[in-house]
Amino acid sequence: MTKCIVLNGDYSYLNTISWRRAVCLVMKGKTEVVKYGDKILRLVNGQTIKIPLIIKLIKVIRMIYKNRVPFSKRNVMVRDGFICCYCGSCRELTIDHIQPASRGGKSSFENCITACKECNNKKGNRTPSEAQMFLNKKAYAPTISEFLRMKMKKLGADCYLKEMGVY
Repeated sequence: MTKCIVLNGDYSYLNTISWRRAVCLVMKGKTEVVKYGDKILRLVNGQTIKIPLIIKLIKVIRMIYKNRVPFSKRNVMVRDGFICCYCGSCRELTIDHIQPASRGGKSSFENCITACKECNNKKGNRTPSEAQMFLNKKAYAPTISEFLRMKMKKLGADCYLKEMGVY
């Protein structure tokens, strides 16, 4: 199923929607197409429509932005790029507390990292220095804009927006 990226009137990222919903919004005149995809839709009456890849709303919608990214295991893995912060593996990933929870370590972005099961078991109930293991990445709280950039890169829209001089 082809997805379409929806941008606000000021070219900020809003959401991803199905190509069917995107075609409906374009036909109603609520959006304009920024970039078309490769696929073509043939209608019953013989007309053809290119399926949009990126659409932009005609009007700017005011958004209430969160001031921080909520802590979750998934967001920790997204921040770390879905790789182990100790060995660089991407198999059987878990979340590891740098300061163990049994020793008062909190579940926060600054204390949690992505680790594979093997490294997590090797570290056990110790700090990385006690286990003589070293972090490849520093644990930090990511920003909202950083998460949006990661999402745009994953969807492949960053190159189109750079091309247009928006991103």
